[in-house]
Amino acid sequence: MALYDHQIKTLDGEQADLHAFEGKAVLAVNVASKCGLTPQYAGLEKLQAAYADKGFSVVGFPCNQFMGQEPGTAEEIQTFCSTTYGVTFPIMEKIDVNGDERHPLYAELTQAADADGHDGDIRWNFEKFLIGPDGAVKARFAPQVEPEDPQVTEAIEAALPA
Repeated sequence: MALYDHQIKTLDGEQADLHAFEGKAVLAVNVASKCGLTPQYAGLEKLQAAYADKGFSVVGFPCNQFMGQEPGTAEEIQTFCSTTYGVTFPIMEKIDVNGDERHPLYAELTQAADADGHDGDIRWNFEKFLIGPDGAVKARFAPQVEPEDPQVTEAIEAALPA
């Protein structure tokens, strides 16, 4: 199944069409509002602002599987993201990224390994997957890797559509 064929809803509960991201570079990130890594929202928003007009988008996937650090409702998550970090990139519904209820999109994404060879389960909030315009995973970054780290920005620039 192509990454774009997975069914998911937006944070507002509307059916999302991931085909809207075909032909773009996408940074898929499992996010949380009450995590020590939550300030990464600022860096993700900077990436969105820097590359959006070049065929790129961050897409956030809230997840409450890591010590309950995303406990809010969809409305609370949306309010937090917009008022605290000015988030403009799309945020999808809260999902599981590990375990028996893992969303099929993440079942596919987690097959990719990061630079250290880690594949499989998501380790923590803010693990990042760079998906190329062709829908293939180009890179996976550990949660502690900041969004504006040169390895992330260089990978994004290399994956931007021609």
